[in-house]
Amino acid sequence: MTMTRRAMMAVTAGFAASVPLAGAAQGGPAIHVLKDPNCGCCTSWIEILREDGFTVTTERSLGTLLMQHKLENGIPQNMTSCHTGEIEGYMIEGHVPAADIRRLLSERPDAVGLAVPGMPYGSPGMGPEAEREAYDVFLIRKDGRTEVFTSYAAA
Repeated sequence: MTMTRRAMMAVTAGFAASVPLAGAAQGGPAIHVLKDPNCGCCTSWIEILREDGFTVTTERSLGTLLMQHKLENGIPQNMTSCHTGEIEGYMIEGHVPAADIRRLLSERPDAVGLAVPGMPYGSPGMGPEAEREAYDVFLIRKDGRTEVFTSYAAA
């Protein structure tokens, strides 16, 4: 089978048209996540963010070093969870849904960031959403106060 000039131009045009779309899929908001290398739920949360278009990099961090990082960056101890992300000047603590991160980046409040304290069942990376328990996503203000950013009802 020989390829005609017309067929070659069509293939080239199709490829050129798809390149920007591939770049957009990988060019979402960039988040850097500190996590325990042995934590499966952290890895699940990261995969959910990637599927939602985020560009995710990770860094291994353990125990007291990870807790120290959280506290030094304004996350109150009662708001901590298993992993911590950093995105566009905000801290993201725990299993925060991608939609809430996008809302934070859109609204740009004067805050430290968002947190889902603990590891609520059914939050992103913590089991099926269809079986989730009720949980809140908290906005952490720079003075340490928190307020509910989003509430998720039990499924």
